[in-house]
Amino acid sequence: MAFCPLDYRYGCQTFKHIWSEDGRHERQLEVERALVWAHHQLGRVSAEDYAAVEAIATPTVVTKQRVSDIEAETRHDIMALTKAMAEAAGEAGWCVHLGATSNDIVDTAVGLQLRDSMVLLREALVQLIRVCADVAERERNTVMLGRTHGQAAVPITFGLKAAVWLDELRRHLVRLDEASPRIAVGKFLGAVGTGAAQGADARELQRLILEHLGLGVPLVTTQVVGRDRYIEYMHWLGSVATTCEKVLQEVRNLQRSEIAEAGEGFDVKKQVGSSTMAHKKNPITSENACGLARIVRSFIVPTHENAILWHERDLANSSAERFTLSHASALCEDVLAKTALVLRDMWVDADRCRANIEAQKGLVMAEKVMIELTSHGVGRDEAHEIMRTASFSAVDSGEHLLDVCLRTPEIVAVFSADELAKMFEPSNHLGVAGELVDEAVALARTAIA
Repeated sequence: MAFCPLDYRYGCQTFKHIWSEDGRHERQLEVERALVWAHHQLGRVSAEDYAAVEAIATPTVVTKQRVSDIEAETRHDIMALTKAMAEAAGEAGWCVHLGATSNDIVDTAVGLQLRDSMVLLREALVQLIRVCADVAERERNTVMLGRTHGQAAVPITFGLKAAVWLDELRRHLVRLDEASPRIAVGKFLGAVGTGAAQGADARELQRLILEHLGLGVPLVTTQVVGRDRYIEYMHWLGSVATTCEKVLQEVRNLQRSEIAEAGEGFDVKKQVGSSTMAHKKNPITSENACGLARIVRSFIVPTHENAILWHERDLANSSAERFTLSHASALCEDVLAKTALVLRDMWVDADRCRANIEAQKGLVMAEKVMIELTSHGVGRDEAHEIMRTASFSAVDSGEHLLDVCLRTPEIVAVFSADELAKMFEPSNHLGVAGELVDEAVALARTAIA
């Protein structure tokens, strides 16, 4: 019986396997093998004994079931693993787990899970960046209402809106590439981090193991890898999820019936929006991913608390981390994939964007007229008051702001009717929006090349 929604509803199987019981088992076997390999490199284990351990350090030989059977007796997961390996290795079993403490295996295996997760998360992020760049490029010149405080502001382009998302996503990619070496580390200096059980060349043993596994080598640890590394990872997950939710919330808002400027794709032949309201086309993927983004962020607090352990360690973090790292990682990948799906299939209605601007009856161009007044010698404060008065008059009367301006003495004394009309063309008040889109797209494409 599937209990967790991750089992039957969210996330991709490839990603979830990393954090599954089998994925954990595979990586712990790999770490135990690497430990014996390093001892062999230092001359402590013979080539024959290493070959024997290497041959059995696979889940098809040392099965998860056998480890679970032993754990039922020992009530210790890593002791069960080492017993199962030694049992399979025969006479070479003497060197299994040599000089290690359990958490050398556990945290180093988690380092492998983090490393593998960040590879897949990076791929998902790169795909989202690529899709978002396509949107920004395609909608570069699509003029629409900019909105602040939920109200009409001045014109913007959909391309610039997407470029803001795009550059934020690019920064997340930069952060991941910078942080990955700090996050994907292991440790192998024993029970309290002194390396006493590893002998005189303890640090060399640790270096050999971790570099062989493709992990970073920490300077100092206790019995555990410093959880500040996990905190950094979790905050990255939370930040990425937040960006995705911001993007998807904007899509949801723009899909509202009274706005209808953009929205999720909808399969009109098969898809159903409501069991009773047959006309509905709900942004369900965006809503789904927004909800999951909130769950990702919820793991930030316990991740901070997991870093506060007694002395050189206690076990209070262990059970919590089985949830935080696995669930947040898998859900963040799911959120990234769904955001890419929404943007790839998103529709943008340029005509509706224009109609919504026109519905404001010129009010959104008040700034343009004010700026032009100041460039013709009218003081900024005076120009602002002229346009404030004219705007409120237009609102009260229901007239177009252009008509009010055409009978405002301070304005007609400076501009002709044709000049004023040009000021009320939204595409004439976009500043350097196109230039910014081009640069954001270029930077993003270079980052993912």
